Amino acid sequence: MEHMPVADSAEGDRPTEELPKAQLIRLSLYWLGLSSIFIGVSQILLGRILFETDGPLYAPGSEGQTLFGLTVVGAVIAAAVQPTIGSISDYTITRWGRRKPYIFIGSVLDIVFLYGVASSSSIVAVAAFVALLQVSANFAQGPFQGYIPDLVPPKQVGLASALVGLFQVLGNAVGFGIGSAAVATNNFFLGTIALGALELATMVSVVWRVNEGRTARVRGSRSWLAIAREAWATDILKERSFLWLVSSRLFFLMGATMLINLSLAYFAQTFHLEQKAAGEANIPILIAAIVGNVLTVIPAGRISDRIGRKPVIYAACAVAASGMLIVALAPIIPIAVLGAGLFGAGSGMFLAVDWALMTDIIPKASSGRYMGISNVATATAGIFSLLFGGGLMDVVNAIGTRGDGPRAAFLLAVAFFAIGAVLLRPVDPRPRAIAAAPEPVPAVA
Repeated sequence: MEHMPVADSAEGDRPTEELPKAQLIRLSLYWLGLSSIFIGVSQILLGRILFETDGPLYAPGSEGQTLFGLTVVGAVIAAAVQPTIGSISDYTITRWGRRKPYIFIGSVLDIVFLYGVASSSSIVAVAAFVALLQVSANFAQGPFQGYIPDLVPPKQVGLASALVGLFQVLGNAVGFGIGSAAVATNNFFLGTIALGALELATMVSVVWRVNEGRTARVRGSRSWLAIAREAWATDILKERSFLWLVSSRLFFLMGATMLINLSLAYFAQTFHLEQKAAGEANIPILIAAIVGNVLTVIPAGRISDRIGRKPVIYAACAVAASGMLIVALAPIIPIAVLGAGLFGAGSGMFLAVDWALMTDIIPKASSGRYMGISNVATATAGIFSLLFGGGLMDVVNAIGTRGDGPRAAFLLAVAFFAIGAVLLRPVDPRPRAIAAAPEPVPAVA
């Protein structure tokens, strides 16, 4: 096992010695596997719903409702499991450390539940395994998110957070590619299992080579049930900057997921393309967004170390909003692709720097708990974008010209980016003083 500089024993302390670049990459690599799963599963499930005519998910005329039903259950589970397990891991003492057991167990269970999704022969069974997959994936992700606050010294937070953003983007791209290939080759089973194999490979790199360093928080005489309840304790209401930042993240991600969720409807309804043409037009949009992400994510993290986190996030909101405005108003598809690239650039800036700011302001000894709660915004943003954006699209299509609905939804995304910028204003960006985290106030039963 490679040596890693570790924190002092006092709760809340962070390391001061810089980590080698290889260790920073290793800490971020698991995000590639995690991020690929649900992007890929979503593509594969939609492919089965649309094209597997003899399969359990085939639902002509109600494709959107079927996919939404599966997604909303998972979002609720993710929002509940991730902060709870993250908080429990803060107190866990094992020979492997406090994070690794959850990462290992969750990743192995992901393989089991992905097999269940791939091989199930009824819609109820598929839905059940998708729900279980959300449990296991978030069982691993909640504790894993504590690593950067645990192990990365303040001077490297910008770079480390940028690498997190980069590997999330790459994971989204790989997951989309695996899912698309599975649909194109009509091999849904192999594609689903490939997602699990990728996650397992990236997990091994973390579990085998990362020295966790920080000691667990003192549990005392409290039961594990009491610790789990503390994830939702009322003391978090005192963390005003944290709550404002989570709210800002939610609205930004609601705007960001609007394009991914509704791009096919945009091409089919606004540009009146048939199924094959709409699918082909969707690929350049996704590629442009991913390229924009990759080009900005590392520079944004480094720049934020020099000029501060909030200015870069404000710029991210402005750039992403400009890109979405271009997409919403584009008269031809090539202009929409350019807008998607600009949107991707803003999204990449946000992914890098928002994570760094979150790392700066949370209580370090409870990083698993706080990073888990922060990801409630990530888990629910797609659902809310479907609820509000998809609902607005249907209403505008019904009362106006069919095809104006997706444009209206993308204009709503522009408004979401603006709201995200406004909600960022009360956030105090100063790094939290090195001190022990306060003991949580027990949640009301």
